[in-house]
Amino acid sequence: GTDRRSIEISKITAEALENVVLTELYPRASIDVYIEILQANAGTRCAGLTAASVALADAGIPMRDIVPAIAAGKADGHVLLDLNKEEDNYGQADVPIAIVPSTDEIVLLQMDGNMTREEFDKAISMAVDACHKVYDIQKDALKRRYSMKNEESDSDE
Repeated sequence: GTDRRSIEISKITAEALENVVLTELYPRASIDVYIEILQANAGTRCAGLTAASVALADAGIPMRDIVPAIAAGKADGHVLLDLNKEEDNYGQADVPIAIVPSTDEIVLLQMDGNMTREEFDKAISMAVDACHKVYDIQKDALKRRYSMKNEESDSDE
């Protein structure tokens, strides 16, 4: 869509992925990424970015790394990960973050709401740790996909 939220998600997704896609290998190429959110219970920008990163890798697009994303936040005075819709809507803060796991470079960091410095530091630390766990899941999904393809091609012989 072309509403404000869609434009924002497009912008942050492009900016995060531009940090890892090896665009210099294809200077005249354009890569289009389309994300369709079928059902939302908060976390759409992080879920979309995480899925888009895996989709690019699956499509054979050369990348420095895969980008995992997750949102930390604050609800009921507690720092949490992966807020649900109620926590996102009524909580005190939302902090989506995406990293390049091989370098821990942060390629997305936004914050809506209020946190103390200590809460913010805790949120970032929790989110980076969680991103590494999401990264392991992303890699496993790609490995499973390609091991299934290899099994299929072996059975075709």
